[in-house]
Amino acid sequence: MPAEERRTLQERRLAELIARLKAARVPYWEKKLADVEGAELEALPFTSKAELRDAYPYGTLAVDCAETVRLHASSGTHGKPTIVAYTANDIAGFAELNARAIACAGGGPEDVLHIAYGYGLFTGGLGWTSGGGRLGATVVPASGGNPGLQVELLADLGADGLACTPSFALLLAERAEADGVLGRIRLRYGIFGAEPWSEAVREKLEQAWGIDACDIYGLSEVMGPGVAAECKEGKGALHVFDDHFLPEIVDPEAGRLTQGRGELVLTSLTKQAFPVIRYRTGDVTSFVDEPCPCGRTHRRIARFAGRVDDMLVVRGVNVFPSEIEAVLLDDDALGPQYAIVVDRRTPLPQLEVHAELADDGDEDQARARLEERLAQRLRLRVDVVVGAPGSIPRQEIGKAQRVWERTTDADPFRG
Repeated sequence: MPAEERRTLQERRLAELIARLKAARVPYWEKKLADVEGAELEALPFTSKAELRDAYPYGTLAVDCAETVRLHASSGTHGKPTIVAYTANDIAGFAELNARAIACAGGGPEDVLHIAYGYGLFTGGLGWTSGGGRLGATVVPASGGNPGLQVELLADLGADGLACTPSFALLLAERAEADGVLGRIRLRYGIFGAEPWSEAVREKLEQAWGIDACDIYGLSEVMGPGVAAECKEGKGALHVFDDHFLPEIVDPEAGRLTQGRGELVLTSLTKQAFPVIRYRTGDVTSFVDEPCPCGRTHRRIARFAGRVDDMLVVRGVNVFPSEIEAVLLDDDALGPQYAIVVDRRTPLPQLEVHAELADDGDEDQARARLEERLAQRLRLRVDVVVGAPGSIPRQEIGKAQRVWERTTDADPFRG
């Protein structure tokens, strides 16, 4: 779609959304939009996750509950979860957008798509299942865990595409090689998200599987997966499906639009049951204005540098975990598994990075090399621990936890 035509569509859909919410007679929306006149995006109020939690469970619902057909929820690790409702039209849109994301990665209706995201209240598994079905692919809803069975299914059922977290994809590659089935698996592409991952991880994934490894982005408060996706022709930036989700980037502190790197803000233009207006995602990125080789004209964003709330402040230095990952995975002697530990037992916190060798090698040499490279990149002294292959605990289900805090003498990530 030409940019001007899409802009006209966005403006029309935004105006329709505001008019519908004002007419909904829902206390939350009446209060939020009380001072809003017209439908100018920058004049609309922001929305925070805390605000959605305060409205738990149905306070922001914009339709009668009888019109909804499904409920999902965000993780409640920092308080009550956010309940996300869908109408039948919302579910159809969910499927359409996930189908787009699969197609961006190179998927098609003739494929077998192996889905190893979790199912249930988490939006990932069902989102990709609906997208694969909309595209016409044969979906294998394997869910998470049980890597031995997963690699057997990948080989036996002839999977073309793999959808899971990048950390689980690396674990599956290890298991496939160990079980002697890697040569029987003929994947062409992977759709990886739900946790941050770097270009170095992409290189590991593509080398391990011989695939196009594409990043995807979504969040339950906005819809789930299918908000934005990389295409295989233009890796390094994600297409925001901006006929449905209007993106802005703001300064996290000032809340003003910025031309550089900042916090991604999204407005859902077509969601019926659970729309959001100028939702502050907490994810740090920037716009990429160069045309994409694939020919799609959606607004693109750079791969995420981290999260506003996940940035580590260590002795006055701001550190994103992605910076550490990039350095670690650039060392061929090290494996892709790692853990970051912020030691807070003293008034000045200390940063530790735990890594493991990829094969037999010299742990002391790898440790010294990694300490030097991290100090150059972060401008901060880092204590590094390098162990034997397999010494970092693996996580088979859910998002990989990479950052831990130490407040006692106990090892926080080994239990």
